[in-house]
Amino acid sequence: MKHLIIYCHPSSQSLNHQLKDTVLNALQAQQVQVRDLYQIGFNPVLSQADMEGQRKGIVADDVRTEQDFIADADVLTLIYPIWWTGLPAIMKGYIDRVLSYGFAYRYDQGVQRGLLTGKKVIIINTHGKSDEEYAASGMDTALALTSDAGIYRYCGLDIIDHVYFDRADRATSDMISKWKEQVISLYKF
Repeated sequence: MKHLIIYCHPSSQSLNHQLKDTVLNALQAQQVQVRDLYQIGFNPVLSQADMEGQRKGIVADDVRTEQDFIADADVLTLIYPIWWTGLPAIMKGYIDRVLSYGFAYRYDQGVQRGLLTGKKVIIINTHGKSDEEYAASGMDTALALTSDAGIYRYCGLDIIDHVYFDRADRATSDMISKWKEQVISLYKF
């Protein structure tokens, strides 16, 4: 199986970075590519030219490169923090530009059709609030709707799992060890 990790965090000292390394270690005997959006300097700004080109099947070279990585993968892993109850700007821009019309979805006679069928996805998120706070406010449901339904399933991806690690800014070493074990278990399929 070919794996693609799409990673988004500016700090190599972050919990997200540790989780990325955990995934890499779990997949060491398999073919894995990593796209670190900060490291590659991905431009997240969706331009007018991007929008006009998408409908014509014309995309910028940097977008085509990312689409080729996705097209080649069997399993995508997305690792990013939840900031302000959503995706970091660079990850949102990646989705805006790369999961474009004609590549990730299209409309057939007015009916939306995901084009990334047959691909699996695992989403790993960290956030600062507790799971209880997210549940009490309905934010857990909102996150699942906006990302799982609104992005990943919309594009035809089969979600294996979407895990959230809460209170990430104050995680203890015991919590992190348990989370790493949980991450490793995601790849036993």
